Amino acid sequence: MKQLALLALALFVFAVPARAMSGGGCGGDCASCHSITVQEANTLLKDLAVVKEVKPAAVRGLYELTLEKEGRTGTAYLDYGKKHLIGGQIYDISTRQPVGAPRPAAKAPERVDPSKLKSDHSLLMGNPKGKKKLFVFTDPECPFCAKMHAELQKLVTMEPDLAIYIKMFPLKMHPHAYDKARVILGENSLQLLEKSYAGGSLPAPGPQDGKKAVDDTMRLAESIGINATPTLVLPDGRIAPGFQEAKVIKELLK
Repeated sequence: MKQLALLALALFVFAVPARAMSGGGCGGDCASCHSITVQEANTLLKDLAVVKEVKPAAVRGLYELTLEKEGRTGTAYLDYGKKHLIGGQIYDISTRQPVGAPRPAAKAPERVDPSKLKSDHSLLMGNPKGKKKLFVFTDPECPFCAKMHAELQKLVTMEPDLAIYIKMFPLKMHPHAYDKARVILGENSLQLLEKSYAGGSLPAPGPQDGKKAVDDTMRLAESIGINATPTLVLPDGRIAPGFQEAKVIKELLK
């Protein structure tokens, strides 16, 4: 009863209603790709509250904001997409205690058995008969994936013996990415992927755009510890998360 009372008090002290925001949003150590300044937060929350401090929240995908309004100070949470504001305290269900400082993210694996990676459910770039095989886990709405896709286009001209297999790995933080991934794989179309990267709209999935190909890749990524995009898996099984320039990937392939 005491903890429930504390939870109710935390929600009462500074309850901020959900409110639509502007912005965009890719997994893994989210804070390495997403950021917001106090000044930007104050612009977003203009006329709602004064933002005094911003830091990563204990729950991945959220910023923790210290707010001041009418002489009162409280805590609220803003999603990385900068679209929703959540008032109150975050509680750990298992301990019934308020969550404190963010926990360090689990260390991602550095290598995977290359035999676990198959070319099916992939888009192909480069040489179909290439002896070097590079796997790329990508999200069709991830801006960093879009940026690296341009680097991959450069890479295939630098590495004529390279086959690049692009695996659709839509992240939950991008609500439309799953359906886009289905359509892209259903059409086996690099052009549709590039259209999505450019911000274009894709058709809704049809009967030919099954879920299995995308679901299999999502399960594969989870089984080998990949949780962010873009992520490369090199021919020897080394895992390289995050954006990489073509010249850096070329060196990694040596």
